[in-house]
Amino acid sequence: MEKPRQVVRKFLARPQHEGVGAVVRRSIGRFELRYFDPFLVLDEFSVSAPAGFPDHPHRGFETVTYMLEGAVTHEDFEGHRGTIKAGDVQWMTAGRGIVHSEMPAGPGTSRGLQLWVNLSSANKMVEPGYQEIQSKDIACTTADGVTVRVIAGHAMGARSPVRTRTPTMYLDFTVRPRAAARQPVPASWNAFAYVLEGEGVFGSERCAPAGAHHLLLLGPGDGVEVWNKSDGRPLRFLLIAGVPIGEPVAQLGPFVMNTEEEIDMTVDDFERYANGFEKARHWKSQAMVALGVE
Repeated sequence: MEKPRQVVRKFLARPQHEGVGAVVRRSIGRFELRYFDPFLVLDEFSVSAPAGFPDHPHRGFETVTYMLEGAVTHEDFEGHRGTIKAGDVQWMTAGRGIVHSEMPAGPGTSRGLQLWVNLSSANKMVEPGYQEIQSKDIACTTADGVTVRVIAGHAMGARSPVRTRTPTMYLDFTVRPRAAARQPVPASWNAFAYVLEGEGVFGSERCAPAGAHHLLLLGPGDGVEVWNKSDGRPLRFLLIAGVPIGEPVAQLGPFVMNTEEEIDMTVDDFERYANGFEKARHWKSQAMVALGVE
């Protein structure tokens, strides 16, 4: 690295309610940071049954769900159904339209992260699709006190099998006490870090440490340096980066397009069960049926 990226902004993601009874810590997609191209939302969620995220639509972007604890069952109007458990990842392309539910599977608290990655205008109306990777199949490597799980992209000689329509890097680092992580990031990409556990010093050894639930926006450069200066506690953080799309963004909740006219068309499509939402007319998730929701 010739020019390590420095922290240009730092946010503490505070809890808020989302879905039905769920709690999320939203760091991207809130009033201070509406959009960090190409990233629309980053939520750290915590949910226990019967709370969750019942039947809802999406269009125009991708969702990445990475489980930290517990499990979530996903089902959609195409008949796709599955459960992602701790350490698993689901990369869902909503494309032209999907209606699905995401509900906790079993007792106890389920925790994870959901990232929304925008799609370019050329990809917003592609067919929906899924890539689901079990924890045991996620590329992982360890060296010099640093372990990285590669959700997307590549790091320390390990490469993810996930294919991303918007070029994206998604890395889960664990840094042992007194160790340091160094990761190249293409200079033209936008990048941020999100701290899950412990405290880390990002960008420069002179900076103050950042603790759990902090999002750090990283400035220009060709890589990231992170130190764990504690004597006993590991540091765990996500490093996420992507190619800026550079197109206008029009958003109405779970619909993300390029213009307000396209948003109006999307709402009309959803209400008329047309242009990708046809199967929503007669579909209801098993979770909603079990709850007796009409």
